[in-house]
Amino acid sequence: MKQLRPLVAGNWKMNGLQASWDEAERLAGFLSEHASLAADVMLCPPSTLISQFATGLSDSSLLVGGQDCHPEVSGAHTGDIAAEMLADAGATAVIVGHSERRTDHGETSELVRAKAAAAHWAGLMAIICVGETETERKSGETLNIVSTQLAGSLPDGATAANTVIAYEPVWAIGTGLTPTPDDVAEIHAHIRSELNGKLGEEGAQMRILYGGSVKPGNAAELMGVANVNGALVGGASLKADDFWGIASVYLPG
Repeated sequence: MKQLRPLVAGNWKMNGLQASWDEAERLAGFLSEHASLAADVMLCPPSTLISQFATGLSDSSLLVGGQDCHPEVSGAHTGDIAAEMLADAGATAVIVGHSERRTDHGETSELVRAKAAAAHWAGLMAIICVGETETERKSGETLNIVSTQLAGSLPDGATAANTVIAYEPVWAIGTGLTPTPDDVAEIHAHIRSELNGKLGEEGAQMRILYGGSVKPGNAAELMGVANVNGALVGGASLKADDFWGIASVYLPG
């Protein structure tokens, strides 16, 4: 199997104002100075900043994505945003099924699947999130939960080019806790096996990101685990220096 090009994506969640452009510009500067970085780097700011970032970063290798989309193309859905709108604003990808959406908004895997399909229709790459809660982990249900979410969330037509999977243990998001490298290896190997079984060669080439309290101090160890093809980063992506400290693990030795 050919080496997969990693993706390091920063999810800003509900953070960031226009003044946050300084952090995006600083990160773009790091990428410009280190063109040999062997990874794709993406920021997913709030939708209010996507157009500004996409326009300002048009000459940079720094990619811009969205954090969520509605499954419908348009309509009477006050406060929602369509995948086509994200693409029109300059996004190239969108996160769907993040645990905070599944928990806070009661999103099912069926809905996540529809959102991923909408992303594909709009020409966006879908970053589909899966992961277990602390209770599910303690009950030994991790692999079953991940398999169920993956099966329910992958739309028809998913390929290595239009889909990325992000494993984010819910109990590790924003808590400072992380699974051991052995735990991550087991779960990512399981996801890879599931993808291979469902999608064949496309599954073998699909990137699987790890997310959940990724920091500059643990990035090299986590990113070095087999079948970890990058990271979905939360809080540490808000500051360019911290985010670069994670992405820079992919600088040639």
